[in-house]
Amino acid sequence: MRAPIGFRISNRRKSLKISQAALARLVGISPSYLNLIENNKRDIGGALLNRVASCLAIDIDELAGRTEEKLLQDLEEAFADPMAESLPFRPDERRELVAQYPASAMALARMHRAYVTALANADAYADRLRSDPLLGQLLHQILSGVTAIRSSAEILEDVPDLDEAERRQFLRTISRETRALTDVARNLIGQFETARESQRSVSPAREIDDLLIENRNYFPQLEEASQSLRTELDAHGRFGLTTLMDVLALRFNVQVVVGGSPGLPDFPGQYRFDADQRIMWFHGASTLATRQFQLARLFGELAAGDVIADTLAGAALTTPTARRLAARAVGSYLAGAIVFPYESLLNDAEACAYDIDHIRQNYHASFEQVAHRLVSLRRPGAEGVPFGFLRSDPAGRLTKHFPLPGLLLPNSGHACPLWAIYGAFRTPEALMRQVVRFSDGSRYLFLARTVHRRLASFGEQPTMSSVMLACDVLHADRTVYGRGLDLSDATADAPVGPSCRLCTRRDCASRQEEALSPGGPRSVTRTPLVNNGLELGEIK
Repeated sequence: MRAPIGFRISNRRKSLKISQAALARLVGISPSYLNLIENNKRDIGGALLNRVASCLAIDIDELAGRTEEKLLQDLEEAFADPMAESLPFRPDERRELVAQYPASAMALARMHRAYVTALANADAYADRLRSDPLLGQLLHQILSGVTAIRSSAEILEDVPDLDEAERRQFLRTISRETRALTDVARNLIGQFETARESQRSVSPAREIDDLLIENRNYFPQLEEASQSLRTELDAHGRFGLTTLMDVLALRFNVQVVVGGSPGLPDFPGQYRFDADQRIMWFHGASTLATRQFQLARLFGELAAGDVIADTLAGAALTTPTARRLAARAVGSYLAGAIVFPYESLLNDAEACAYDIDHIRQNYHASFEQVAHRLVSLRRPGAEGVPFGFLRSDPAGRLTKHFPLPGLLLPNSGHACPLWAIYGAFRTPEALMRQVVRFSDGSRYLFLARTVHRRLASFGEQPTMSSVMLACDVLHADRTVYGRGLDLSDATADAPVGPSCRLCTRRDCASRQEEALSPGGPRSVTRTPLVNNGLELGEIK
């Protein structure tokens, strides 16, 4: 659809108090032809449009109406919507609306855009309901509670010769399961009642989580590519820093520089690749494990860029940020697969009962690198212990997350303050193990340890993170960390939740936030000493 240039020429000419005949004479056309242009019955462009713009002292882009063209396209889409396409619009109605009432036209376009976005968000939320592991787990808990209540009720109804003690026991079971079911249901309701509206349906971190969940933290294409790349590296010598630097220099003309400055202002990182100068720079304080891993990552990204692109091609990544973070995550996965070949690592892990410190010594790697790679041992028919992964900064904020089906690992914010991931900060450099029990009865083994980057000078502030692996307690005896624990005795388990707002334990003395369970019983840990009868928002 043509932009209403003619109307704009007419309005500009009148504001300058220039007659139609005078403007026609200045631009070298007849007044009758200019009249047709101003009534939008003739197109105008090229040299003539430039002459008109010059005579009217107006920018060519403003006169041509670049923004109005986009607005016309938006109105065309809005008027073609099934909700409006049957209305009897005049042929030039949209163009006249843009020319005469641009603000009204913009308002219609924005409302239609908001309407389309709302429909897309509704679809996205529907998909989230079907795939969100948290909601799925809550619904599973509801189903389990209903099943337990139904079983006890059927026994009471169908078995007439129960003695009074047995009858009381089943009644207590029904009462307990009903209370737990009520808490879970209120928790589920709270998820919707406290949800905030957002321009996007999901964050980049959630999109990457979805990518990992969809692939079960295992990418066959990247594993296959890593085998070929590792074979190439091994052909040049023993795997390590020297071989990686030699192959990068021979194949990609990359020079490795350690120490000094990367030549970038205010650059806080420990490594950087300058693609123009083909230099991989490392901070002088960076560890051998960091250099080895990042060189493997660089080699993988340079040598298997097409494989990385194919891996991301089918992913639902809606923003540049999500695509950038996903490319980094996939590149790191490929690097881990190069440093820790799948079959070799699985055999070594099973042989040493998943002793992470033993593995890191054999592969010259860090604790976090080994933990990352253990999470990805999910090859069908050759799976390792299924682990989930979580990382936290000293403030308790979760900074990295690899989900484990069944375990409610928060996607962001803070987890339960009783988890080992936070207790590890009290004993830096020492691994902390913990058997936990959630309110639904599920039990897990948590393994946490602090990690930190090496300081380069006295003036630098030390930074520390805590890394945690989690597995179902059923797999704990496959690991060295299950030794010495009576895994059949649940009385020693630490009672925990996923986070305060998602936890249904009302008697927890460590609770920091109220649960998302509107309408439930009052909290017994966060109440005034004297009950004055006032509720929030009431004035008496």
